[in-house]
Amino acid sequence: MLNVQQAFYNLPVRDLDRAKIFFAQVGFELYPQYTSELAACLNIRDTTFVMLVTEDFFKSGLPGKQIVDNHQNVESIIALALDSREEVDRRTELAIAAGATPVSEPSDSGFIYSRNFQDLDGHVWVFNHLDFANADPDTDAEGE
Repeated sequence: MLNVQQAFYNLPVRDLDRAKIFFAQVGFELYPQYTSELAACLNIRDTTFVMLVTEDFFKSGLPGKQIVDNHQNVESIIALALDSREEVDRRTELAIAAGATPVSEPSDSGFIYSRNFQDLDGHVWVFNHLDFANADPDTDAEGE
């Protein structure tokens, strides 16, 4: 079994200062010890972090590769489980107020409530609340 002590997910951003302000407004804590003029570290959980990396610095480790326009393409979806439906709504509304774009209407399958948005650089985020105590064992994750 793989024993991972920490996880760092790297996202390229066009304007690092603007991205830091956006994610602070959504309620993420920035770790100053992992933050410079090239990157900023968001604390997701004790051992899980998202690194917001300037596009030039991000590309420097990938010779010959291009960064996709995330407003036109989706390279990944970052899904975070929150403590309650209310927290999902609150955090999503904070993101929208800070400039995020909703991707679709809220989804409620009874035991999974989720909302999603694109951040300022087009990365897709999903905030969800999982209530497995109310899950129907005959229902899949799509509610069918």
